Amino acid sequence: MINTSTAPYAALLLRLSLGVMFLAHGLLKLLVFTPAGTAGFFGSLGLPGWFAYLAIMAELGGGALLIIGYRTQWVALALTPILLGAIVFVHGANGWAFSAEGGGWEYPAFLLAASLVQALLGDGAFSLRDLVSGKSAHRAALHQS
Repeated sequence: MINTSTAPYAALLLRLSLGVMFLAHGLLKLLVFTPAGTAGFFGSLGLPGWFAYLAIMAELGGGALLIIGYRTQWVALALTPILLGAIVFVHGANGWAFSAEGGGWEYPAFLLAASLVQALLGDGAFSLRDLVSGKSAHRAALHQS
């Protein structure tokens, strides 16, 4: 049974965690690896280099949208191809453990599962939708307890 008085906060915690993670990975590609370096890496995987720019924009924009709670379900779903690509093209051949050389696929697989859970849960508490609509998932949860 789901505790309806705390579920909005659980969704909030997941949303913020995923948002920060995607934002951090986008910033890593932008500021450390650089867009050109990331495009070169994508090319070395047999992918079009311009996919790197899409990935950077998706991770930065999607991470920010998750943090503020805007269209959380759609954003979480839209980010899943990045994680699938990370598993298939980068980490899959390295084995399960992320501690393996080159990183295994456990971490992107977990983030994929977390993104799908977020898509099922929705915004959670303190989302932009709550702010705009005047309705609040966390207030509704408090009234149910």
